[in-house]
Amino acid sequence: MHDLGQIKCAGAPNRAQFNLQEERVMKKIAVVLIIAALMIPCLGISSDKGTKDKAMNLIDSGLKWLSTQQEKDGSFRHNVGITGLAITAFLKRPGGPPAEYKSVIQKGLDYILKHQNEDGSIYDKSSEMPLPNYETSIAVMALAASGDPKYKKIIAKAQKWLAQSQLDEGEGISPDDPRYGGIGYGASAARSGTRRGDMSNLSFAVQALKESGFPKDDPLWGKVVKFIERCQNYSETNDQPWAGNDGGFVYAPDGESKAGKDANGKPRSYASMTYAGLLSFIYANVDKNDPRVQAAVRWIKQHYTLDENTPLGKQGLFYNYHTMAKALTAYGERVIEDYKGIKHDWYAEMVDKFASLQKPGGFWVNEADRWMESDPVLVTAYVILALDTGFSILM
Repeated sequence: MHDLGQIKCAGAPNRAQFNLQEERVMKKIAVVLIIAALMIPCLGISSDKGTKDKAMNLIDSGLKWLSTQQEKDGSFRHNVGITGLAITAFLKRPGGPPAEYKSVIQKGLDYILKHQNEDGSIYDKSSEMPLPNYETSIAVMALAASGDPKYKKIIAKAQKWLAQSQLDEGEGISPDDPRYGGIGYGASAARSGTRRGDMSNLSFAVQALKESGFPKDDPLWGKVVKFIERCQNYSETNDQPWAGNDGGFVYAPDGESKAGKDANGKPRSYASMTYAGLLSFIYANVDKNDPRVQAAVRWIKQHYTLDENTPLGKQGLFYNYHTMAKALTAYGERVIEDYKGIKHDWYAEMVDKFASLQKPGGFWVNEADRWMESDPVLVTAYVILALDTGFSILM
């Protein structure tokens, strides 16, 4: 008979053989990891360090130029809204604003505070074109971004004012009215005796409330969602007769679109409002897997580009960049796969686009002047805010 112990020992690898096998396995794992790393660009992900460095250079050069544009009264363009955007751009810089901008920031915040009204709104009543909701929303975002507890009561008062500006039963507007849940400019409604909301103003108000910690369980959010639904070209949930089904967004629930109508006579969806709609859904606590959110994402994938505010060309392009960065960051996906199956590391591509568009002085400007984008202060603030916001997608 064979010695079973000897058979077992003869068939088992010795220690040297085991070490050799282990070494071979580790080498194979290392090769796989190297190949995976080399494939990352093919999957739409670029070098984080390179993107971070380029983004920070753009942010810092933009802030340096922006700091030279502040007026003696602390404002930017003597405008509460533009001042709020500029100051928020400083405050949200990744890693925090450099100490050299402390005075710039405080002077800007002080200018904003000078325009707080007794009812809690923050806007310039003396302006020829007062924009109460728009300016109050941006002012709240700037004050909230400061993180200074001394502004807590001011923010709370402004939150209350924004919430009260929502169109609902308090104004005799019922849930079956397409205006229900909306927020608009405010001033034009007061002058004309009519009230209407729009997707752009609503989006700014939603951002202000969300970023300043407005309660998630407040009834306001449900009304907001109903209004957003009625601005979406998605007949599955939009109860308005004009609704198509491409998932994109238009300007207002009556079917108004700044992009006109499509070949079928339906209001045409466009990029900046679709990003505003996506952002607003997510900020209003709608799950990212919800069919309404996914419909918007499908439209974005179908029309993904950094070359235009589809289909408006260069009109509103930098507002579009700003809203795009906030929406895709909130959505939480770093890579967008377009309709051709091409994967895009959208933030890295945005950084490269901004690098190509930056002027020698460190600022940005739009050659298409619609919506005030011929103003380099406004446009530079939009760019820096987009870079500030999207930076977190790299972390």
